[in-house]
Amino acid sequence: MSVLIVDAANVVGSVPDGWWRDRRGAAERLRDRLAERDPAAGGEFEGVGAVEEIVLVVEGAARGVESVPGVRVDPAPGSGDDRIVELAAAYAEGGCVVVTADRELRERVRAYGARCVGPRTVRPAD
Repeated sequence: MSVLIVDAANVVGSVPDGWWRDRRGAAERLRDRLAERDPAAGGEFEGVGAVEEIVLVVEGAARGVESVPGVRVDPAPGSGDDRIVELAAAYAEGGCVVVTADRELRERVRAYGARCVGPRTVRPAD
């Protein structure tokens, strides 16, 4: 069991569906999709397995997105990537999986033992 840390900006930006016109709305839709797989209800992600918590890291215009049952929204006070690294370090002992396609971020979190998976793990191409 581990924590799933989702890079909201990277996952939302992985599909050109007009997200740039409503960044907050796009982050809310992602949050709601993630909540459908609430860990408390036994939700799993392909290639990840069971997780005990889902953390959605938001930044910029998406900072106002609120948590819902099954998904804790963590508004980054600055850089979303920096916050994800902080979380990966905090969860290093228990294990975490980071969802992002950002190569530099992947290198940074792997230094703390995090596993990384791509955006399609949580957001299949529409």
